[in-house]
Amino acid sequence: MLTSGYQIRHSLISKLILSVGVTLLVSMSIWAYFNIRYQRHRAMENIVDNTDRLTNTIRLGTHYAMMLNSRDDITQIITNISRQEDIKNIRIYNKLGQIKFSNTPSEVNTRTNIKAEACDICHRSNPPLSEVTLEERTRIMTSPAGYRLLGMITPIRNEPGCSTDACHVHPQNKKILGALDVVVSLEKTDQQIQSFKNGIILLTVFVFLIASALISVIVVRFVSRPIHNLIDGVRFFAQGNYDHPMNITPGDEMGFLAEAIHQMGRAIGEKQAELNRQKDEFQHLFELVPCLITIQDRDFRLIRYNRDFADKFHPADGNYCFQAYKGLAVRCVSCPVALTFEDGKSHYGEESRVNADGSVTHWVARTSPVRDAGGNIVAVMEVCLDITRRKELEESLEKSEKKYRAIFNNIPNPVFVLDMDSLIVLDCNHSITSVYGFSSDELLNRSFLDMFSDAERSLVGEKIRTETVINRVKQMDKSGRTLFVDIWISPSEYPGRRVFLVTTSDITERLETEQQFIQASKMATLGEMATGVAHELNQPLSVIKTASSFFIKKISRQEKMDDDVLINLLTKIDSNVDRASRIITHMRQFARKSEGKLERVQINEILEKAFEIFSQQLKIRDIEAVWELGTGLPLVLGDPGRLEQVFINLILNARDAIEERWVHRESEHQERRITFKTWMSEKGVNVEICDTGAGIPKGVQDKIFEPFFTTKDVGKGTGLGLSISYGIIRECGGAIHFASEEGRGTHFTIQFPVQQDIHDEYIHTAG
Repeated sequence: MLTSGYQIRHSLISKLILSVGVTLLVSMSIWAYFNIRYQRHRAMENIVDNTDRLTNTIRLGTHYAMMLNSRDDITQIITNISRQEDIKNIRIYNKLGQIKFSNTPSEVNTRTNIKAEACDICHRSNPPLSEVTLEERTRIMTSPAGYRLLGMITPIRNEPGCSTDACHVHPQNKKILGALDVVVSLEKTDQQIQSFKNGIILLTVFVFLIASALISVIVVRFVSRPIHNLIDGVRFFAQGNYDHPMNITPGDEMGFLAEAIHQMGRAIGEKQAELNRQKDEFQHLFELVPCLITIQDRDFRLIRYNRDFADKFHPADGNYCFQAYKGLAVRCVSCPVALTFEDGKSHYGEESRVNADGSVTHWVARTSPVRDAGGNIVAVMEVCLDITRRKELEESLEKSEKKYRAIFNNIPNPVFVLDMDSLIVLDCNHSITSVYGFSSDELLNRSFLDMFSDAERSLVGEKIRTETVINRVKQMDKSGRTLFVDIWISPSEYPGRRVFLVTTSDITERLETEQQFIQASKMATLGEMATGVAHELNQPLSVIKTASSFFIKKISRQEKMDDDVLINLLTKIDSNVDRASRIITHMRQFARKSEGKLERVQINEILEKAFEIFSQQLKIRDIEAVWELGTGLPLVLGDPGRLEQVFINLILNARDAIEERWVHRESEHQERRITFKTWMSEKGVNVEICDTGAGIPKGVQDKIFEPFFTTKDVGKGTGLGLSISYGIIRECGGAIHFASEEGRGTHFTIQFPVQQDIHDEYIHTAG
């Protein structure tokens, strides 16, 4: 019985029926309450309205009799009206509260308390109120018989007929002459309201019982039975019978729920089969995973272990981990398993073991707690991975790093590691001390550009980021001495960042040697130029000698000279002295040691200046100079003195080649010529010097730019001219090419790059 009561109390159907029934009962009770309340209110409104109309009827019915002051007529009217059913009292009060007329004769001329219930409506204030609402004029009382009475008092106002009639005159300032009080019985009305109330309650109870019965039948039919079938089906699922059918008619939500549960059962069955398969698979993987896996209890006994561990250590039942791993009698001092038991966190450690053959095996161990359903740590899983090979590689890498660090520090050229963005020195080798005088600590975390002058820092910084080789730039060592270096830049990787690997080569001594070679070549060229210079100077000296001899002769004879003749001769002397001075100045400038500074120059001017020294020599040798110079050529970067030396070397070589070709036979004049041509192309400014000489033999054409190589006879050349010219052109950023045909002449072509801003200006001007 107790079990049945418990099941009913906790049954979903019981809860559903009870909750729906209570909701229905409360809803219908609220409906009944408000309906009864509304009907009672409507009944009272009707009785009040009827009483008010009755009062107005009495007041209007007695109005004529009052105007005639006919007391008998008034009494008769009141008596007749009071005979109606439910009318209990009709009274007319005067201003002083005296009953002047009543359907009860014994009340006539009696005085009531002016503050009594009926009169207090108007006399609760002083002076009395002249205007009151219908609700305020209405009162509910209880009769001696126990039923309710409704009283309504209506003021009798002073009308113009009352104040002017001859029978009794009332002053016009009096507004109220008295009051009409009508009392009616509410006994029948209350009986009707009670009957309606009882009917509503009975209807509510009837509807509630019918609705509850229908709801119970519906719930039992469409909810209780399907739920019991669902419960039976789920119990079969719990027993593993996932395909058990449910006897529920499909088509409604219960049918859909049954179908969903049936599908869920099939899905659970499939998932269970998949779970069992995965369980077997994971067990298989646990056994075959290529690392050592053990599960240990709080005493560090091996509870489980995989096949790899078993094959490697052959543990016995009940072995401790330290016995199996290392053959120890006590656990390791630093044990990650013990730490995991203490704090419940995963721990990491490295272990080593000396094998029987003397080799050492290294492991990295990682632990993880194994908890029960209550969250308590019952065991620890330890996974160990053999890192012996990695340890060997680390040791090898460490040795390799030491070796390459030693190589890095002992490279004879300074090497810098620069941050790619800021060009800060991150590392440098020991060679910087011998070249720059700085120690490594003095340069670390400083900008590499600090070793350049202020004027060149921005330009060098841009070149480092955009070029791979920077030739012949100036740097300063610790003492402030200027060094000339070549720089090689290579992007590289540095731990955690991208860097530039910068190698510098001190070329100061090489440049000094080259300068000496260049100066020696100039001196040799000056020797070559001696004959030409003598011819160039001989002509102005002859003019000066002739003029001076003429002056001496005239003066010795005391002959007078015409002013025009004198001015003409003196002008010739002055112009030839200037010409000789220019030749000597040119020779002095050419012989001067060049500073090697690049500047913007006009290539036509330098070519003409170089030719000027040899113009007389070429005329004497009957060599024609042909000029095809381009106009409006843009400026190029170069050292004017060195470029002049290049052109002089090429002119001398062209002269000697022509002399060599025609040394044993005569030639036509037009075949002994040197052509000078300049023009602008897409690659820059081009200079071409062509001769009609003997040409260069094919067997030696690949050697003509080598130092000390010459095709001239012994004693007629140093072999430095073309080699030095090649280096000078490269320093200017240009290129020199040649084409030669033996017995027909040689063409040398030089290309000079043009700065972008100059090139754009030239294109704009040309366009």
